[in-house]
This record gives sequence, C-alpha cells and structure tokens, in this order.
Amino acid sequence: MKIRVKLFAQFRKNRFKEKEIEVSEDTSVSDILKLLEIDEKEAGIIFVNGRHFENKPVLENGDQVSIFPVVGGG
Repeated sequence: MKIRVKLFAQFRKNRFKEKEIEVSEDTSVSDILKLLEIDEKEAGIIFVNGRHFENKPVLENGDQVSIFPVVGGG
C-alpha cells in the first residue's frame, strides 16, 4: 500500500520534505519512524490525515503521516 509522509524542520535534513512510500499492509506509525531512523522521543507531534496521532495501530492505504520534531525554546 502507499502512504504519503511529510517531514518538518530538522527531520528533512538528508531525507526529504514529502514523499509517497510503499509499505506493507500492517505498517504502523512506529514502523515509519523506524524506517526513517527517527527516534520516537524526537518526534514531538505526529498527524495522520491531518489529525493528531492517537496511537492508530495500523495505517491504511492513502494515509498521510506528518512528523514534527520536539520544539524547545525559552
């Protein structure tokens, strides 16, 4: 199945801004993070289809995953 992944800020470095990727039917958001070598602790906000990720167990064909890093500041 195909999903679209959008990366933001430093996650784009040496990766991509937006890309459609082919994954297996049982792929989860955690699997996408592992595939992209992004530590789950570094992923601050994750949206699936424009909605805050609420531990959706398995992605579906055509889903869009947006991954934002943790933001710090003062």
